[in-house]
Amino acid sequence: MSEQTVSEKNNKAVITWLYMVVVLIMLLVVFGGFVRLTRSGLSIVEWNPITGVIPPLSEEAWQTEFAKYQQTPEFQKINYTMTLFEYKEIFWLEFIHRLIARFAGLFVVIPIFYFIFKGIIPWRKSAPFLIIGLLFGFQGFMGWYMVSSGLVDNPAVDHFRLTFHLLTALLLLGLTLWMALRYTYHFPKITRAQFKSAGFIMGVFLFVVLIIQIAYGGFMAGLKAGHVSNTWPLMGGRLIPVGLLSTFESALENFLSAPLTVHFIHRWFSFAVLLVAILLYYVAKRKNYAETITKSTIIFIVLATIQISLGISVVWFGVPLVLALTHQATALLLYVASLIIIYQILHEPVTVSLPQTEKELKPTAA
Repeated sequence: MSEQTVSEKNNKAVITWLYMVVVLIMLLVVFGGFVRLTRSGLSIVEWNPITGVIPPLSEEAWQTEFAKYQQTPEFQKINYTMTLFEYKEIFWLEFIHRLIARFAGLFVVIPIFYFIFKGIIPWRKSAPFLIIGLLFGFQGFMGWYMVSSGLVDNPAVDHFRLTFHLLTALLLLGLTLWMALRYTYHFPKITRAQFKSAGFIMGVFLFVVLIIQIAYGGFMAGLKAGHVSNTWPLMGGRLIPVGLLSTFESALENFLSAPLTVHFIHRWFSFAVLLVAILLYYVAKRKNYAETITKSTIIFIVLATIQISLGISVVWFGVPLVLALTHQATALLLYVASLIIIYQILHEPVTVSLPQTEKELKPTAA
Protein backbone atom coordinates (compact mmCIF):
# COMPACT_ATOMS: atom_id res chain seq x y z
CA MET A 1 0.00 0.00 0.00
CA SER A 2 1.47 3.36 -1.05
CA GLU A 3 2.09 6.25 1.35
CA GLN A 4 -0.57 8.33 -0.42
CA THR A 5 -3.16 5.57 -0.05
CA VAL A 6 -2.42 5.26 3.68
CA SER A 7 -2.72 9.04 4.06
CA GLU A 8 -6.11 9.08 2.29
CA LYS A 9 -7.32 6.20 4.44
CA ASN A 10 -6.25 7.98 7.64
CA ASN A 11 -7.87 11.20 6.44
CA LYS A 12 -11.15 9.36 5.81
CA ALA A 13 -10.98 7.90 9.32
CA VAL A 14 -10.71 11.37 10.84
CA ILE A 15 -13.53 12.68 8.62
CA THR A 16 -15.85 9.78 9.51
CA TRP A 17 -15.11 10.20 13.22
CA LEU A 18 -15.75 13.97 13.09
CA TYR A 19 -19.14 13.57 11.40
CA MET A 20 -20.08 10.85 13.89
CA VAL A 21 -19.24 13.24 16.72
CA VAL A 22 -21.40 15.91 15.06
CA VAL A 23 -24.37 13.54 14.98
CA LEU A 24 -23.67 12.41 18.55
CA ILE A 25 -23.68 15.99 19.84
CA MET A 26 -26.98 16.72 18.10
CA LEU A 27 -28.55 13.57 19.55
CA LEU A 28 -27.32 14.52 23.02
CA VAL A 29 -28.86 17.98 22.76
CA VAL A 30 -32.22 16.60 21.63
CA PHE A 31 -32.17 13.89 24.30
CA GLY A 32 -31.32 16.55 26.86
CA GLY A 33 -34.45 18.39 25.73
CA PHE A 34 -36.44 15.16 26.17
CA VAL A 35 -35.12 14.78 29.72
CA ARG A 36 -36.04 18.39 30.52
CA LEU A 37 -39.56 18.16 29.05
CA THR A 38 -40.28 14.98 31.02
CA ARG A 39 -39.05 16.70 34.22
CA SER A 40 -36.42 13.98 34.70
CA GLY A 41 -33.31 16.14 34.88
CA LEU A 42 -33.42 16.73 38.64
CA SER A 43 -34.00 13.09 39.58
CA ILE A 44 -30.31 12.35 40.33
CA VAL A 45 -29.14 14.79 42.97
CA GLU A 46 -25.41 13.99 42.91
CA TRP A 47 -22.69 14.19 40.30
CA ASN A 48 -20.35 11.21 40.49
CA PRO A 49 -18.40 11.02 37.21
CA ILE A 50 -16.92 7.58 38.04
CA THR A 51 -19.25 5.76 40.44
CA GLY A 52 -22.29 7.32 38.76
CA VAL A 53 -22.08 4.76 35.93
CA ILE A 54 -23.52 2.13 38.29
CA PRO A 55 -27.28 2.45 38.94
CA PRO A 56 -28.98 1.30 42.16
CA LEU A 57 -28.78 -2.51 42.24
CA SER A 58 -30.89 -3.32 45.28
CA GLU A 59 -34.16 -2.21 46.85
CA GLU A 60 -32.21 -0.57 49.65
CA ALA A 61 -30.11 1.41 47.14
CA TRP A 62 -33.28 2.57 45.37
CA GLN A 63 -34.79 3.70 48.65
CA THR A 64 -31.61 5.66 49.40
CA GLU A 65 -31.72 7.45 46.03
CA PHE A 66 -35.43 8.16 46.43
CA ALA A 67 -34.82 9.58 49.92
CA LYS A 68 -32.25 12.00 48.48
CA TYR A 69 -34.72 13.11 45.80
CA GLN A 70 -37.41 13.62 48.46
CA GLN A 71 -35.24 16.35 49.99
CA THR A 72 -35.30 18.41 46.78
CA PRO A 73 -37.73 21.29 46.15
CA GLU A 74 -39.05 19.52 43.04
CA PHE A 75 -40.36 16.62 45.12
CA GLN A 76 -41.56 18.78 47.99
CA LYS A 77 -43.38 21.34 45.82
CA ILE A 78 -44.39 19.39 42.71
CA ASN A 79 -43.94 15.61 42.95
CA TYR A 80 -44.83 15.13 46.63
CA THR A 81 -47.25 12.28 45.74
CA MET A 82 -44.66 10.42 43.64
CA THR A 83 -44.12 6.73 44.39
CA LEU A 84 -40.85 4.83 44.18
CA PHE A 85 -42.02 3.19 40.94
CA GLU A 86 -42.71 6.60 39.37
CA TYR A 87 -39.35 7.89 40.63
CA LYS A 88 -37.56 5.01 38.89
CA GLU A 89 -39.06 6.13 35.56
CA ILE A 90 -37.56 9.63 35.70
CA PHE A 91 -34.34 8.31 37.29
CA TRP A 92 -33.66 5.99 34.35
CA LEU A 93 -34.15 8.77 31.81
CA GLU A 94 -31.60 11.01 33.52
CA PHE A 95 -29.27 8.06 34.13
CA ILE A 96 -29.32 7.12 30.42
CA HIS A 97 -28.73 10.78 29.53
CA ARG A 98 -25.62 10.91 31.72
CA LEU A 99 -24.43 7.51 30.50
CA ILE A 100 -24.68 8.59 26.85
CA ALA A 101 -22.77 11.78 27.71
CA ARG A 102 -20.00 9.72 29.31
CA PHE A 103 -19.86 7.43 26.28
CA ALA A 104 -19.71 10.48 24.01
CA GLY A 105 -16.79 11.85 26.01
CA LEU A 106 -14.84 8.61 25.61
CA PHE A 107 -15.79 8.43 21.93
CA VAL A 108 -14.19 11.85 21.50
CA VAL A 109 -11.16 11.74 23.78
CA ILE A 110 -9.81 8.26 22.95
CA PRO A 111 -9.69 8.78 19.14
CA ILE A 112 -8.10 12.23 19.61
CA PHE A 113 -5.18 10.77 21.53
CA TYR A 114 -4.96 7.84 19.11
CA PHE A 115 -4.84 10.11 16.05
CA ILE A 116 -2.21 12.35 17.65
CA PHE A 117 -0.11 9.42 18.94
CA LYS A 118 -0.12 7.77 15.50
CA GLY A 119 0.72 11.05 13.78
CA ILE A 120 -2.53 10.95 11.79
CA ILE A 121 -3.22 14.40 13.27
CA PRO A 122 0.12 16.28 13.41
CA TRP A 123 0.86 17.77 16.82
CA ARG A 124 1.12 21.26 15.32
CA LYS A 125 -2.47 20.91 14.03
CA SER A 126 -3.90 19.24 17.14
CA ALA A 127 -5.09 22.36 19.01
CA PRO A 128 -8.68 22.36 17.63
CA PHE A 129 -9.06 18.67 18.45
CA LEU A 130 -7.73 19.13 21.99
CA ILE A 131 -10.19 22.02 22.45
CA ILE A 132 -13.01 19.71 21.31
CA GLY A 133 -11.96 17.19 23.98
CA LEU A 134 -11.75 19.87 26.68
CA LEU A 135 -15.15 21.26 25.68
CA PHE A 136 -16.70 17.82 26.16
CA GLY A 137 -15.34 17.72 29.69
CA PHE A 138 -16.52 21.27 30.32
CA GLN A 139 -20.00 20.33 29.05
CA GLY A 140 -20.20 17.62 31.69
CA PHE A 141 -19.36 20.15 34.39
CA MET A 142 -21.84 22.67 32.97
CA GLY A 143 -24.55 20.01 32.96
CA TRP A 144 -24.10 19.45 36.69
CA TYR A 145 -23.75 23.19 37.37
CA MET A 146 -27.11 23.65 35.64
CA VAL A 147 -28.80 20.78 37.50
CA SER A 148 -27.48 21.95 40.89
CA SER A 149 -29.35 25.24 40.48
CA GLY A 150 -32.64 23.34 40.65
CA LEU A 151 -31.82 21.45 43.83
CA VAL A 152 -32.00 24.45 46.18
CA ASP A 153 -35.18 26.47 46.85
CA ASN A 154 -36.52 26.59 43.28
CA PRO A 155 -37.70 23.33 41.59
CA ALA A 156 -36.33 24.40 38.21
CA VAL A 157 -32.87 24.99 36.79
CA ASP A 158 -31.60 28.53 36.32
CA HIS A 159 -32.48 29.66 32.79
CA PHE A 160 -29.13 31.42 32.34
CA ARG A 161 -27.22 28.24 33.23
CA LEU A 162 -29.45 26.19 30.93
CA THR A 163 -28.87 28.60 28.05
CA PHE A 164 -25.11 28.70 28.65
CA HIS A 165 -25.11 24.88 28.68
CA LEU A 166 -26.95 24.94 25.34
CA LEU A 167 -24.64 27.55 23.78
CA THR A 168 -21.57 25.61 24.90
CA ALA A 169 -23.00 22.55 23.16
CA LEU A 170 -23.46 24.66 20.02
CA LEU A 171 -19.86 25.87 20.26
CA LEU A 172 -18.72 22.25 20.50
CA LEU A 173 -20.96 21.27 17.60
CA GLY A 174 -19.77 24.19 15.48
CA LEU A 175 -16.06 23.53 16.05
CA THR A 176 -16.47 19.82 15.28
CA LEU A 177 -18.46 20.50 12.12
CA TRP A 178 -15.98 23.14 10.96
CA MET A 179 -13.09 20.69 11.34
CA ALA A 180 -15.10 18.05 9.48
CA LEU A 181 -15.66 20.47 6.60
CA ARG A 182 -11.97 21.41 6.52
CA TYR A 183 -10.92 17.78 6.32
CA THR A 184 -13.59 16.97 3.73
CA TYR A 185 -12.93 19.82 1.29
CA HIS A 186 -9.59 21.19 0.18
CA PHE A 187 -9.88 24.87 -0.61
CA PRO A 188 -7.20 27.48 -1.34
CA LYS A 189 -5.98 29.86 1.33
CA ILE A 190 -8.61 32.38 2.43
CA THR A 191 -7.86 35.97 1.41
CA ARG A 192 -8.69 39.24 3.15
CA ALA A 193 -11.06 40.10 0.29
CA GLN A 194 -13.16 37.03 1.09
CA PHE A 195 -13.52 38.12 4.72
CA LYS A 196 -14.70 41.55 3.51
CA SER A 197 -17.14 40.23 0.92
CA ALA A 198 -20.82 41.15 1.23
CA GLY A 199 -21.81 37.49 1.24
CA PHE A 200 -19.53 36.62 4.16
CA ILE A 201 -20.69 39.62 6.19
CA MET A 202 -24.33 38.67 5.56
CA GLY A 203 -23.59 35.03 6.41
CA VAL A 204 -22.03 35.99 9.74
CA PHE A 205 -24.94 38.35 10.43
CA LEU A 206 -27.36 35.48 9.81
CA PHE A 207 -25.35 33.28 12.17
CA VAL A 208 -25.42 35.94 14.94
CA VAL A 209 -29.17 36.53 14.55
CA LEU A 210 -29.77 32.78 14.70
CA ILE A 211 -27.66 32.42 17.86
CA ILE A 212 -29.71 35.16 19.55
CA GLN A 213 -32.92 33.36 18.59
CA ILE A 214 -31.60 30.02 19.90
CA ALA A 215 -30.46 31.70 23.13
CA TYR A 216 -33.98 33.01 23.62
CA GLY A 217 -35.17 29.46 22.99
CA GLY A 218 -32.98 28.47 25.94
CA PHE A 219 -34.54 31.23 28.05
CA MET A 220 -37.98 29.99 26.98
CA ALA A 221 -37.10 26.46 28.13
CA GLY A 222 -35.61 27.53 31.45
CA LEU A 223 -38.47 29.91 32.29
CA LYS A 224 -41.11 27.52 30.88
CA ALA A 225 -42.31 30.56 28.96
CA GLY A 226 -43.91 28.42 26.28
CA HIS A 227 -46.90 28.05 28.59
CA VAL A 228 -47.41 31.82 28.92
CA SER A 229 -49.69 31.91 25.87
CA ASN A 230 -51.42 29.24 23.79
CA THR A 231 -52.60 31.62 21.08
CA TRP A 232 -50.93 33.04 17.97
CA PRO A 233 -50.42 35.71 16.71
CA LEU A 234 -52.20 37.38 19.66
CA MET A 235 -51.08 37.09 23.28
CA GLY A 236 -53.82 37.77 25.79
CA GLY A 237 -56.00 39.05 22.97
CA ARG A 238 -53.41 41.62 21.87
CA LEU A 239 -50.63 41.72 19.32
CA ILE A 240 -48.46 43.45 21.93
CA PRO A 241 -49.52 42.03 25.31
CA VAL A 242 -50.17 44.15 28.38
CA GLY A 243 -47.34 44.30 30.93
CA LEU A 244 -44.60 43.43 28.47
CA LEU A 245 -42.00 45.40 30.44
CA SER A 246 -43.60 45.53 33.89
CA THR A 247 -42.52 42.22 35.48
CA PHE A 248 -39.25 43.74 36.73
CA GLU A 249 -38.14 47.31 37.30
CA SER A 250 -35.15 46.95 35.01
CA ALA A 251 -35.85 46.85 31.27
CA LEU A 252 -32.85 44.55 30.75
CA GLU A 253 -34.16 42.14 33.37
CA ASN A 254 -37.52 42.08 31.62
CA PHE A 255 -35.82 41.31 28.29
CA LEU A 256 -33.83 38.45 29.79
CA SER A 257 -35.92 37.00 32.62
CA ALA A 258 -39.61 37.91 32.29
CA PRO A 259 -41.46 34.88 30.81
CA LEU A 260 -43.98 37.07 28.96
CA THR A 261 -41.31 39.28 27.39
CA VAL A 262 -39.01 36.38 26.52
CA HIS A 263 -41.90 34.55 24.85
CA PHE A 264 -42.87 37.67 22.88
CA ILE A 265 -39.31 38.24 21.65
CA HIS A 266 -38.74 34.60 20.74
CA ARG A 267 -41.96 34.26 18.72
CA TRP A 268 -41.33 37.37 16.60
CA PHE A 269 -37.54 37.36 16.32
CA SER A 270 -37.85 34.15 14.30
CA PHE A 271 -39.10 36.28 11.41
CA ALA A 272 -35.92 38.37 11.64
CA VAL A 273 -33.92 35.16 11.07
CA LEU A 274 -36.04 34.35 8.02
CA LEU A 275 -35.71 37.90 6.64
CA VAL A 276 -31.91 37.90 6.96
CA ALA A 277 -31.77 34.52 5.20
CA ILE A 278 -33.83 35.91 2.29
CA LEU A 279 -31.50 38.93 2.08
CA LEU A 280 -28.52 36.59 2.01
CA TYR A 281 -30.09 34.67 -0.87
CA TYR A 282 -30.56 37.98 -2.73
CA VAL A 283 -26.89 38.88 -2.17
CA ALA A 284 -25.74 35.44 -3.32
CA LYS A 285 -27.77 35.70 -6.54
CA ARG A 286 -26.63 39.28 -7.18
CA LYS A 287 -22.97 38.39 -6.68
CA ASN A 288 -23.32 35.29 -8.87
CA TYR A 289 -22.15 32.96 -6.12
CA ALA A 290 -21.82 29.25 -6.78
CA GLU A 291 -25.03 27.25 -7.08
CA THR A 292 -24.12 25.28 -3.94
CA ILE A 293 -24.34 28.50 -1.90
CA THR A 294 -27.75 29.51 -3.26
CA LYS A 295 -29.03 25.96 -2.73
CA SER A 296 -27.78 25.94 0.85
CA THR A 297 -29.46 29.29 1.46
CA ILE A 298 -32.74 27.99 0.02
CA ILE A 299 -32.50 24.97 2.34
CA PHE A 300 -31.98 27.35 5.27
CA ILE A 301 -35.02 29.44 4.24
CA VAL A 302 -37.17 26.29 3.99
CA LEU A 303 -35.95 25.09 7.40
CA ALA A 304 -36.61 28.52 8.92
CA THR A 305 -40.16 28.47 7.54
CA ILE A 306 -40.72 24.99 8.96
CA GLN A 307 -39.25 26.13 12.27
CA ILE A 308 -41.66 29.07 12.51
CA SER A 309 -44.58 26.73 11.75
CA LEU A 310 -43.37 24.32 14.43
CA GLY A 311 -43.02 27.15 16.93
CA ILE A 312 -46.60 28.28 16.28
CA SER A 313 -47.82 24.67 16.63
CA VAL A 314 -45.95 24.25 19.93
CA VAL A 315 -47.76 27.33 21.26
CA TRP A 316 -51.19 26.31 19.93
CA PHE A 317 -51.06 22.77 21.32
CA GLY A 318 -49.56 23.62 24.73
CA VAL A 319 -45.94 22.47 24.27
CA PRO A 320 -46.50 18.79 23.36
CA LEU A 321 -43.41 16.61 23.69
CA VAL A 322 -43.02 15.49 20.06
CA LEU A 323 -43.54 18.96 18.57
CA ALA A 324 -41.24 20.60 21.11
CA LEU A 325 -38.43 18.12 20.40
CA THR A 326 -38.89 18.49 16.64
CA HIS A 327 -38.72 22.27 17.11
CA GLN A 328 -35.44 21.86 19.00
CA ALA A 329 -33.97 19.45 16.43
CA THR A 330 -34.84 21.85 13.59
CA ALA A 331 -32.99 24.62 15.42
CA LEU A 332 -29.88 22.42 15.36
CA LEU A 333 -30.32 21.82 11.63
CA LEU A 334 -30.57 25.59 11.08
CA TYR A 335 -27.38 26.08 13.08
CA VAL A 336 -25.55 23.46 11.00
CA ALA A 337 -26.89 24.95 7.76
CA SER A 338 -25.73 28.45 8.74
CA LEU A 339 -22.19 27.22 9.37
CA ILE A 340 -22.10 25.35 6.08
CA ILE A 341 -23.23 28.50 4.26
CA ILE A 342 -20.50 30.57 5.94
CA TYR A 343 -17.91 27.95 5.06
CA GLN A 344 -19.03 27.88 1.43
CA ILE A 345 -19.05 31.68 1.13
CA LEU A 346 -15.67 31.98 2.79
CA HIS A 347 -14.17 29.81 0.09
CA GLU A 348 -16.00 31.40 -2.80
CA PRO A 349 -13.45 33.01 -5.15
CA VAL A 350 -13.58 36.81 -5.04
CA THR A 351 -12.93 38.68 -8.29
CA VAL A 352 -10.69 41.68 -7.71
CA SER A 353 -10.45 44.41 -10.35
CA LEU A 354 -6.75 45.03 -11.01
CA PRO A 355 -5.49 48.46 -12.14
CA GLN A 356 -4.43 48.78 -15.77
CA THR A 357 -0.74 48.61 -16.49
CA GLU A 358 1.15 51.62 -17.73
CA LYS A 359 1.24 50.10 -21.23
CA GLU A 360 -2.51 49.65 -21.27
CA LEU A 361 -3.02 53.27 -20.21
CA LYS A 362 -1.01 54.63 -23.17
CA PRO A 363 -3.10 55.67 -26.20
CA THR A 364 -2.88 53.37 -29.18
CA ALA A 365 -0.90 54.78 -32.12
CA ALA A 366 -3.00 55.83 -35.07
